[in-house]
Amino acid sequence: MSTTDTPTPQTANHRPGLFARALGLLKRHAGELFRFAGVGGTAYIVDVGLFNLLYLGLDWSYWYAKILSAILAMTLAFFGNRHWTWRERRGTAAAHRQYALYFFFNGIGLLIALACIWANTGLASVWPQYFDNAIAVNLAANVFGVGLGSVFRFFAYRTWVFNSPKLNEASA
Repeated sequence: MSTTDTPTPQTANHRPGLFARALGLLKRHAGELFRFAGVGGTAYIVDVGLFNLLYLGLDWSYWYAKILSAILAMTLAFFGNRHWTWRERRGTAAAHRQYALYFFFNGIGLLIALACIWANTGLASVWPQYFDNAIAVNLAANVFGVGLGSVFRFFAYRTWVFNSPKLNEASA
């Protein structure tokens, strides 16, 4: 076998690496990711602002403060995503059906945020000097919880809430 018969990385038929696939995915969905981030950023400001107003300003329990702030931010984000991020995917789906699915997936996103608060509470019982304070609660709820929940929500929204049969056939 000569050296010309040996497959090289340039000639071998191999799948692109994880980074290359992620970059391709990012390029294909850059527009909707940008719009999703804009809507989400606005909702995030409402969520964090209301959470801190209720938790720190009005001395509410952080559980109730997070639940109420998340529901209000979610409702705002629904209308932004429906009428801007995925406006071309609205199709004939009824808004109440989309909102019900949206609410369901946001409920899972809220559970992710509450799980982060719960983890912080557990850590606070072990290391209270680091985790038993307003900054740690805010990081758990509004950085880790919202961040992890946002990744989940992006894929859930585009897959199940704002899906379009015409777009699904074209991309297949």
